[in-house]
Amino acid sequence: MDINADFTLRVVLHGASMAWVDSPVAGVQRRMLDRIGAEVARATTIVRYAPGSEFTAHTHGGGEEFIVLEGVFQDEYGDYPPSSYIRNPPTSRHTPGSAQGCIIFVKLWQFAPEDRTHVIVDMNKMGKIGDQLRRGVAVTPLFEDERETVQLEYWEPGAQVQLNYPGGAELLVLAGDFWDAGDHLHAMSWMRLPCGGRLAALAGNQGARVWVKQRHLRFVDPPIVL
Repeated sequence: MDINADFTLRVVLHGASMAWVDSPVAGVQRRMLDRIGAEVARATTIVRYAPGSEFTAHTHGGGEEFIVLEGVFQDEYGDYPPSSYIRNPPTSRHTPGSAQGCIIFVKLWQFAPEDRTHVIVDMNKMGKIGDQLRRGVAVTPLFEDERETVQLEYWEPGAQVQLNYPGGAELLVLAGDFWDAGDHLHAMSWMRLPCGGRLAALAGNQGARVWVKQRHLRFVDPPIVL
């Protein structure tokens, strides 16, 4: 299954208005943003767990990265409220579910095979620092290695946010809104900029809180299924 699999293209999707599609697991539905592969896939997805639903225990062969958008996500290692940012590296294993129900933004099979870094961050409790190169922008670093940089950005109302992304970027709006190239992005809107892409955004009257991942789109191989 290929969905937005041409990584040379700019893509904008509004997750809040997309239809939910049933997954193979009862009570778990998806909004697929991009995907290369079948059930084992390099994928970016918004996932909804109905109250009391869960997946069976599984190992992440290619890693898993997610943000809790609504509700409380759970596994045997803890409960994760909204604004939790988690990285489960390749070879990690868990049994995910949600007693009360939740919505998460999740990326699968996008880690370096040798990555073993496990990250659990409550973004609500993290500080932020002003970006000296972009007026009206403050940043909370979340993760960085030789392949990618991940951070939470706070854009003041009316801020003009411009940046080039030689290694591509993804942006997920967590709160507020902004405009870019004629598109109006709001909560749960997702944008993917290809390698060499440029952002020229204008934040709305309430500003915007945006999760930004960059440099990683140099690596877009599908998973190897043995």
